[in-house]
Amino acid sequence: MKIGDQAPDYELPNQDGVMVRLSALAPGKSLVVFFYPKSLSRYQVIRLKL
Repeated sequence: MKIGDQAPDYELPNQDGVMVRLSALAPGKSLVVFFYPKSLSRYQVIRLKL
């Protein structure tokens, strides 16, 4: 994918195991999707909060 491309409408489990569809998160709005490992280091968590 390139910047500006439309992401496929996929469905994945959230942190609680509930299935969430991308299109249901913010209908008609732009989203940033970020995938991260389950165990983040302290440094990574701090950087995410900036």
